[in-house]
Amino acid sequence: MPFDVAITLQRGKLRLDYAFQTEKGGLTALFGPSGAGKTSLLDAIAGLARPSEGRILVEDRVLFDKARRIDLRPEQRRCGYVFQDLRLFPHKSVRDNLLYGWRLAPAERRWMDFDAALGFLGIGHLLDRRPATLSGGEAQRVAIGRALLSGPRFLLMDEPLASVDAERREEILTVIERIRDELALPILYVSHDRAEVDRLASRVIAI
Repeated sequence: MPFDVAITLQRGKLRLDYAFQTEKGGLTALFGPSGAGKTSLLDAIAGLARPSEGRILVEDRVLFDKARRIDLRPEQRRCGYVFQDLRLFPHKSVRDNLLYGWRLAPAERRWMDFDAALGFLGIGHLLDRRPATLSGGEAQRVAIGRALLSGPRFLLMDEPLASVDAERREEILTVIERIRDELALPILYVSHDRAEVDRLASRVIAI
């Protein structure tokens, strides 16, 4: 099974408990209102937040196990993370943002080359531009490209349509469907949009 999660996160006095397993393949949506703790869960899986107890397995690989004192560093988890606020480097060109992802992965772990990513996402014409000059849809495709070029075993996507205008939503939805169907990466996808979830998700977990 791609994801096997049973953890507790502490946020001040707030205790957040998560427990779910997913079957192989497809996209799993974490669905719920803003502030429910969906992003906190993605951060824990990525290694950016440390649970107070529990364990995280992805495709039977242990990423975190409090009882066994296992806590892999973020770079060891081989996670492609597409953040809600994109987090592109504003002072770098699109080319250099993409190459940042590429350089994160040792050569033996890279399964998509640079030109293939450009073709898959249709961003070859953007290489010399800076993030501030991109539309929301263009910037999102660059962020997805950076994640794919890091050689991930799985993807975490946090509200990837939040910064995309209505005109570009279909474009990004199609890209996500292609990642789901053609690349067959396990995906955890955060959203509070029911129509988005109904279109993309193989399964839905209420948070």
